[in-house]
Amino acid sequence: MIDISHIYVDFIYICLVPIKTLLITPPFTQLNTPYPATTYLSGFLNSKGHDCVQCDLSIALFNKVFTRDVIESIFLEAQVYNSFEFKLVWKQRERYINCVDEVIGFLRHQTLEKAAQLLEKNALPKAHRQDSLSQGFASLNDIDRAKHLCTLFIEELGDFITANVDEFFAFTRYAEQISSSASSFDQIDEYLQYEPTIVENQLLLLLANQIEEHQPDLIGFTIPFPGNLFSALRCGQFIKMYYPKIKIAFGGGYCNTELRELNDSRVFNYLDYITLDDGEGPLLQLIKHLSGEIKIDQLERTFLLQNEVVHYQNHEPNLHIRHADLPKSSYAGLNFDSYLSFLDVVNPMHRLWTDDQWVKLTVSHGCYWKQCSFCDVHLDYIGNYQNTTAENLVDKIEALIEETRIHGFHFVDEAAPPKMLKALAEELIKRSVKIRWWTNIRFEKTFTPELCELMAQSGCIAVTGGLEVASDRLLAKMKKGVDIAQVARVTHAFSQSKIMVHAYLMYGFPTQTEQETIDSLEIVRQLFDNQCIQSAFWHQFTATAHSPIGKNPEAFDIKITGPLFRGFAKNDLTHEDPKGAQHTKFTKGLNRALNSYMNGVDLNKPVNDWFDFEVANTSVNPQKIESSLV
Repeated sequence: MIDISHIYVDFIYICLVPIKTLLITPPFTQLNTPYPATTYLSGFLNSKGHDCVQCDLSIALFNKVFTRDVIESIFLEAQVYNSFEFKLVWKQRERYINCVDEVIGFLRHQTLEKAAQLLEKNALPKAHRQDSLSQGFASLNDIDRAKHLCTLFIEELGDFITANVDEFFAFTRYAEQISSSASSFDQIDEYLQYEPTIVENQLLLLLANQIEEHQPDLIGFTIPFPGNLFSALRCGQFIKMYYPKIKIAFGGGYCNTELRELNDSRVFNYLDYITLDDGEGPLLQLIKHLSGEIKIDQLERTFLLQNEVVHYQNHEPNLHIRHADLPKSSYAGLNFDSYLSFLDVVNPMHRLWTDDQWVKLTVSHGCYWKQCSFCDVHLDYIGNYQNTTAENLVDKIEALIEETRIHGFHFVDEAAPPKMLKALAEELIKRSVKIRWWTNIRFEKTFTPELCELMAQSGCIAVTGGLEVASDRLLAKMKKGVDIAQVARVTHAFSQSKIMVHAYLMYGFPTQTEQETIDSLEIVRQLFDNQCIQSAFWHQFTATAHSPIGKNPEAFDIKITGPLFRGFAKNDLTHEDPKGAQHTKFTKGLNRALNSYMNGVDLNKPVNDWFDFEVANTSVNPQKIESSLV
């Protein structure tokens, strides 16, 4: 018998088509630093020998919009529409046009000389946002004061754009209002039939330039949030029309949480594939399929259209790519000099989200606790906990410093494990690696004063964590695994080590009463007053489809009332809470109090005075937090 195996191998090799992949972050996400999804995937695919490039269309579009030529075009379009909301901006349009390039230049690269020029009287036009400067403005240094004024200048222009030219425009989101909780694709599809706005036209020009430069065969869009979806679909629509041979894939946090039950085929008019959960495996298989290496039935965790019907292809067993085995992320193609440093809130902890540049890494995949009843514990990004070693992590940190020249690191974990943070701190100190870093944690007792001090010595400057409802009854009900006294001791230990603390706060949890809401605010007030936390943020509870509450609402004494699933997204759920308070009425007062606390103002004001309606006095001991620290 003649051996023809080598002929078959050669034939397969000849038939394989090399695939070039372009990974894109669509508008809008963070403006001060790159969003990490494409960096993870780019590093992984290139390590496997695949040709992969990346670009951040989010920062590219923002930088394009805020230029003299485009701002001038925006004012002209407003004139055509006869739309002049924010009249102070309109009346000073020539000054905004003349100053915008200078302002953006300063937000990109701050110097004392330029700050002094911008702080001169009448250097910048003043409109609605500059009537009342943020508390603490006078105490800032010159660069920060100029940065704050420039931020207000850009925000005023942004307000004008949204009100008069493009209702979807916002700094860190686009068209979020039609993408959030979009159980039906109807409205999104309807808006995609309209002519692109002036902002979207700039986006499509930037996209075309990227396509012409890189000549990709596959374009992957990361959709981390609802505010990225519409712009990505607009890009997909453009690619389908002008570059029909290019394949389009969507993935990311929005897809993972919202599109798991997708059955509306219309979305595939704008793309070819939607992948779920970690993107490394599905993208690798997709590239192999497009190159002719594997058949379509070997795709993993991927939605596609077959015979005009939405089909979910998930070949099992999936590729198992351990967190510890992933290569370092790659920032090739992302220019840190293009990002901007904003100062909208003076609070130093709150500034971390908009100011300074951060390389983003993950200490551990998923959450080691994964019990909180409000959390998506059933999904891979929470439930699939995997760790690595401190040596492996610091190897990546050193390599990324070498690549980016950035020494600031944000570890974007769901909850970084204390033991791993201890090992990381020891390894950083051992190797004399000098970085500034911050991360998200659980306020658990393992964070002793000694560990907090060790973390500070290694460069930790801040932590964020969920205090949530600030009620021991409700913390137990949500299976948070902490109580108020413990949170007080842990946050105080961090603060004593000069590590800033931000607390995520929640109101409206199932069965939460008015008294518990007022008492929660009092606990928050005491935490600020005792220098346990420096920053916080309230959000109103929403049941989600993938949480224990969403899956078993009766156990939490609520009833899910909608929305009716109509083939597209399913995540946020509406509910009735017969045992709880009317939670929405507390929003304004809670935020008003918190804004003052973050600026160190009115910490002794009775908490019921923050509301413009009569509420109960707090029932919390005025020394509850102080006594917990003894």
